[in-house]
Amino acid sequence: MGVFATVGSSGLLFLVGAVVVVMALGPTSTAALGFSCSNSTAAATCRGIVGYKSPNQTTYPAVQALFGVTDLLSILGANGLPESTPATAPVSKGQVINIPFTCSCSNGTGTSQGIPIYTVQPGNTLTYIASEVFSNLVTYGSIATASNISNPDLILAGDKLKIPLPCSCDSVDGERVVHYGHVVAAGSSVEMIGQQFNVSADVLLRLNNLTSDKDLLANATIDVPLKACSSVIRNDSLDSSFLVPNLPNAAYFLTANNCVKCSCSSANNYTLQCQPSQIAPSNWTTCPSMQCQGTSHYIGNSTGSSCCNYAGYTNQTILTSSDTCPVTDNYAAKINTGAFSWNTVVTLLMVTLSLHHFHNLPTVFRVF
Repeated sequence: MGVFATVGSSGLLFLVGAVVVVMALGPTSTAALGFSCSNSTAAATCRGIVGYKSPNQTTYPAVQALFGVTDLLSILGANGLPESTPATAPVSKGQVINIPFTCSCSNGTGTSQGIPIYTVQPGNTLTYIASEVFSNLVTYGSIATASNISNPDLILAGDKLKIPLPCSCDSVDGERVVHYGHVVAAGSSVEMIGQQFNVSADVLLRLNNLTSDKDLLANATIDVPLKACSSVIRNDSLDSSFLVPNLPNAAYFLTANNCVKCSCSSANNYTLQCQPSQIAPSNWTTCPSMQCQGTSHYIGNSTGSSCCNYAGYTNQTILTSSDTCPVTDNYAAKINTGAFSWNTVVTLLMVTLSLHHFHNLPTVFRVF
């Protein structure tokens, strides 16, 4: 008569309750390690980003130390914060911080390359580390797998654990993207997440092997592919794989030993926008020239329809390219603004002339 034929009403309620509890708790220890990444060549590394929800009030340097990010500037940039942001600037409890890192693909899976490494504190369990310290970006099962722990219930204070942040280097529908690890909030939906990151719901469902919102678990980390801007960076550049995603917070990313600052926006037709960073370089004494050859303008400048673009860097130079400026929303806005301004000037001139003519009329022709 079927598996439920021998279960009484109380037993059935227990089973239903168990299902509800699992849905509420979100991901379990059997969750896959990282995101799917078929690009598993030896050189398959790229930029990965996760959204870390701070469990308590802290500072950006503390977050940097937790995730083992080398340069605080990279965290500030990924969150659209000025380079001059003081180290004491607070991170509020519950605030989501974008964490950039290097992603590495191997055996069909993408995880963070080498970081973070977490030192177990007295009283820690893998469940606590996964859910509380790293805010569900990973599961305790994935930590155990990455750290070669055979017994997840047996960890000791002082143990070093690898935290495998999920990521991928795969293109999506033929487009280069930056994969973002997003922790699903309770009550969220695929449509809501898609609207937040400007990604179609169909892509999110397909990429995360979901059939509908019913499969979306609170506290699970899903793969959100962020559209990356096109660029003229050369294949022989040291940063040939440099991708800048369109994040909804005016984010920017540094390259060329921190000499160049680049951003991506739909307002610029998803074309990479770069400029001198005006900060001290990381591996050079001074930043090399950023002037476009044969012109008087520099990276980020334009003259008429010609733009000076960033094209990469070598050990000693910054590469540039002088190209035709793409038509962007900003450019169209400037055209419209210019037209409006000219019309305004003409209108004001006509009103002035009319008033002048009116005041020069004989008194008998004036109407009051």
